[in-house]
Amino acid sequence: MKRISIVSPEDQKVTFVELFFDLVFVFSVTQVVSLLHNDLVWITVGQAILVFWLVWWGWTQLTWALNAANTNHHLVQFGVLVAAAIALFMGISLPQAFQDRALWFAITYISVRVIGLILFSLVALEASALVAALRTWIVLSISGLIAVLVGGYMGGAAQYWLWGFAILLDIFAAAVGGQAEGWNIHPDHFSERHGLFVIIALGETLIVAASEVTDAILSIDLVAVGVLVVAITCALWWSYFVRAKPALDHALESSRGAEQSTMARSVYSLLHFPMLFGVIAYAALVETAVAHPVGPLPLVGRIALALGLVLFVAGMAAAVWRATGILMRARVLLSMATAIGIVAFSGVSAVVTLMIALTGILAILVLEQRTGSLIVAERT
Repeated sequence: MKRISIVSPEDQKVTFVELFFDLVFVFSVTQVVSLLHNDLVWITVGQAILVFWLVWWGWTQLTWALNAANTNHHLVQFGVLVAAAIALFMGISLPQAFQDRALWFAITYISVRVIGLILFSLVALEASALVAALRTWIVLSISGLIAVLVGGYMGGAAQYWLWGFAILLDIFAAAVGGQAEGWNIHPDHFSERHGLFVIIALGETLIVAASEVTDAILSIDLVAVGVLVVAITCALWWSYFVRAKPALDHALESSRGAEQSTMARSVYSLLHFPMLFGVIAYAALVETAVAHPVGPLPLVGRIALALGLVLFVAGMAAAVWRATGILMRARVLLSMATAIGIVAFSGVSAVVTLMIALTGILAILVLEQRTGSLIVAERT
């Protein structure tokens, strides 16, 4: 029987085991949305940012590993299935990650990360070019994992400081490790995996809306809110997959060596985080809007909606600027103007607030479409 290499083939494609792993992470995204919705105050926002970073970094590190590994290899598939099972319990512990399940969350998170590092190491045994880059990455990553473990054990204020420090260590590890050559990135597979996570986050908003509408008494206002949520989510999907993603994919495909790995690190692993957290903030607002479709949204809810749209839409512009050197100026300015309008109009119903959001996003898409190109901007 011919031995199957654990190193990814040149035509690496997304496989069913990766899709299964992503579906498990839907639960963790749902838990972060619930964390924000249940008590939308500054301390909860900080908690959501910390835990979603850990969820995101666990997912994106394993995505890097699966980009380098042959996902049709039985050891890789077994490792991904184990990681998915552990990630499920990570999601279960997430709502109490700053209470009595802090250590439980930390242990499950670290376990997912360790599986990714093990898979990377197995690939490096056959792909010697990966050894140097991986060595630096592992050493720096372990420091962040220790900080998460100690923070989960200590709890209290120390947990916030140590988990925040772990994020800084993760960013530093990415900054240093990404500069090395030898990662052998497969651009199509890499971008498709991140695109799937964007779909997961956007789909979560529709799941939240549908769940709330199912349990409510139908009214004209409720139906209007539901229609607007679907329209806004579809517009956000269009802004990413039709307008921005092709430019990001082309830039990654066109780069080589260390330039390609640093671009993958910056554009996908780092800049996609604020974009996706923006979708989570938007999803938390959707739950409030569907529950109270008649009256005006509270200030904190309008801020969540405004910030969510800016993070996703303008964050996307930052990713395109990093990848291509082109600034999507109209997109940034219009998203800012839309956010200001959402917050400023305080005495209107949830339907009107969502109409403002939809109008702003559609204005961006129409303006970009009329130019016949991706962007309405000047090359910087």
